[in-house]
Amino acid sequence: MKIGILREGKTPPDKRVVLSPKQCVQFTQQYPDIDLVVQPSSIRCFSDDQYLSVGINMEEDLSDCDILMGVKEVAINDLIPEKTYLYFSHTIKEQHYNRELLKRMLELNIRMVDYEVLTDINGKRIIGFGRYAGIIGCYNGFLAIGKRTRTYDLKPAYMCSDRKEIELELKKIILPKMKIIVTGAGRVGSGVIELINLIGIKQVSKDEFLNKNFDQAVFVHLNTIDYNRRIDGKEGSESDFFSNPKSYKSDFMKFAKQADFFIAGHYHAADSPFLFTRDDAKSKDFKIRTVADISCDIDGPVASTIRCSSITNPIYGYNPDTETEDDYRKQNVITVMAVDNLPCELPKDASISFGQNLLEHVIPNLIGDDLHSVIERATICENGKLKNSYRYLESYVMNDDDFLTT
Repeated sequence: MKIGILREGKTPPDKRVVLSPKQCVQFTQQYPDIDLVVQPSSIRCFSDDQYLSVGINMEEDLSDCDILMGVKEVAINDLIPEKTYLYFSHTIKEQHYNRELLKRMLELNIRMVDYEVLTDINGKRIIGFGRYAGIIGCYNGFLAIGKRTRTYDLKPAYMCSDRKEIELELKKIILPKMKIIVTGAGRVGSGVIELINLIGIKQVSKDEFLNKNFDQAVFVHLNTIDYNRRIDGKEGSESDFFSNPKSYKSDFMKFAKQADFFIAGHYHAADSPFLFTRDDAKSKDFKIRTVADISCDIDGPVASTIRCSSITNPIYGYNPDTETEDDYRKQNVITVMAVDNLPCELPKDASISFGQNLLEHVIPNLIGDDLHSVIERATICENGKLKNSYRYLESYVMNDDDFLTT
């Protein structure tokens, strides 16, 4: 077997990689019978020389590889027929911009294994960049607070050499007394909490957050059922919410009336109620004036997110009265951080974290027996057909050709 590590080809450039040079060495030591090669790249966070110096071969042509691993979508013209690919395909939500990509993979009899749906036997995701999205998104949120209040100035995350430098920057933060909402219980949410704990902000209960005043900055960590309630007034639960999202409405405003800063790390599923709407943001009771929207769903559950921001320009303002972009420092304007590719700001740290999970939880199943069907469950298509769990994508890719499902 031969495995190739792809260079990233999307624009803007993505410097991440699935395995660092040291992790490639670890792979070759653990699997000496498998040939591992890396495609050269001029933009990758680890240089070609760093791979070569530890004995990892570089090859431009990967057509003789059995398995090809990258981070983001592969350009349609670069796809090689009859191969197994692993990357984030961004097709499972029927994203219109990748329809042709999935269609072409079917035509080329490609076996597509999507990182986004790699799960353990309990249905929990086993790999992703969510933790670093949470860490960097939270950092950028506090950068936005500093810009808005003019009380401190953090170095942009993408200009920091690594996580250690980011942690040094945190010492500059000077917070007034304020209340902070954090949503998200997955990898993103854990990354947010990880950074907040490093800053040293006190966590309080929901009741304390809603009913008490504090002389310092505090935060509350909310789960889905904390800010959603059943429309019929009956008691709700997370399992019921996920099964029947249309039976719920948002109860987020009771927290928005108390909060100054909102860090959105939740996952918003289809048919779930919006956290707050544009009308909610117009209310005189709506107190939030800074939002770090890590989830970054445009015109979605967080009304102030009207566009994505960029790594180099992560902040813009949303004027609730006009529903348009405005100066983020104005008192009545919401300061918004909505970068949609946050892990790219710390590519080395994010890649190392991802690679460790890949080595521990994915590679053994990929090249072994896949006893718990980890790879099988994440296989979108194979042999020119959509796999059974992804039959719902049939209409998404259908055009003049009829693609069968299994």
